[in-house]
Amino acid sequence: MNERDSEQVASMFLAGGYELTQDEAEADIILINTCSVREKAELKALGKMGLLCARPTAKPWVVYGFMGCMSQSRGASIFREVPRVDVVTGTRQYHNVYRICNRLLRSRLEQGITEPLRKGAHICSTEHEDGFQNAIRDHLPSTGSCTAFVSIMQGCEMRCSYCIVPSTRGEECSRPAADIMQEVRELVQNGIKEVTLLGQIVNRYGKDEPAVNGRSAFVRLLEDLHEIDGLERIRFTSPHPIGFRQDLVNAYTYLPKLCSHIHFPMQSGSDRILQLMRRPYKNEKYLKLCEDMRAARPDLAITTDIIVGFPGETDEDYAQTKAAVERIQFDNAFIFQYSPRRDTVAAAMENQICLRVKEERNHDLLEVVNRIATARNHALVGSQQTILVEGPSKNNPERLQGRTSQNKPVIIPGDSAEIGSIIPVRITECTGFTLYGEVKK
Repeated sequence: MNERDSEQVASMFLAGGYELTQDEAEADIILINTCSVREKAELKALGKMGLLCARPTAKPWVVYGFMGCMSQSRGASIFREVPRVDVVTGTRQYHNVYRICNRLLRSRLEQGITEPLRKGAHICSTEHEDGFQNAIRDHLPSTGSCTAFVSIMQGCEMRCSYCIVPSTRGEECSRPAADIMQEVRELVQNGIKEVTLLGQIVNRYGKDEPAVNGRSAFVRLLEDLHEIDGLERIRFTSPHPIGFRQDLVNAYTYLPKLCSHIHFPMQSGSDRILQLMRRPYKNEKYLKLCEDMRAARPDLAITTDIIVGFPGETDEDYAQTKAAVERIQFDNAFIFQYSPRRDTVAAAMENQICLRVKEERNHDLLEVVNRIATARNHALVGSQQTILVEGPSKNNPERLQGRTSQNKPVIIPGDSAEIGSIIPVRITECTGFTLYGEVKK
């Protein structure tokens, strides 16, 4: 989602006559879009900005700014930590970043500033604006990409005890379906073959709309997108067990463009810990949903998020999480050691788990996940898969990389296909998490 928000801001600067640069020394405006899910992300952002602001050879008029969740959470207090920062804009203000920064830079250039500034302009904009969810709609000019992110809603109202996101992203607000459809049609006209729908809890899109013939607003949106000629694949991330009903499970039986992959956060396999986390479901419901989806789409790949070391997590609680992983056989999992976030319920809980135990559980569960994921990938050797060719391999530009419908990366010879094409391949090799294939002629 941060990547999509950053793209929106960048597109506004391009429309205003700016150019993007990969060289920090060339830049007149430098913005860092921030995340607050874990403290480490905030510390990295503050550290990076501190280094940027301290460069003795930097242009003296450079505008420095923070955007996003950390900005929303910390607000003007950021100026005390990095005094040279000029602009702090929150999650509801992306559409105003260009206007604020452009005006500030033009003013400095008109003043003819030649000496490095020691203090920034200290402009803070974090207030809520109605309709902000509709502002993430513009994309960068296509550079050969065949995939795109599409924001369909903003905000979260779940109030999980460990999570700072509801206070940084605000209440749930959905975009009009007609606007989303128009955005996707324009993307397809520009060569996009696959879209990923984004939302903090994406399946709660249009939650206040009544169901029609037993189908939620989210499922109806999937059905409408499915009818767009030229759109080949649809993904979405990330759903929540709350609001995940049979109509969405059924969608996997009749929407072939809906990819055979879902990232479905579990967080814990212990009902007791889920209750402490304020995750309003029991683990059996989550596991049953996974099994129902695989029954509807037998080749479905399921990935997940898991937190280990949550306050009060016992060996038995952890064992239940481990058992759930073994039962579902996830294709991959992002495992996080619990990180206290300020102003959350969990941060004030008793029985905080020591770092040593968190690291032990993290390492142990990672071994389980890697064993399962590697076995599932090795089982694909010799099979035929269909991939969307996305571009040169990151590790070897002489080869091409694509992804299966299950979101598994496949490397193929570099002269065997065109970027943006959907082609059949035979999997010839597996190195754990990466598959290698040859194009079927």
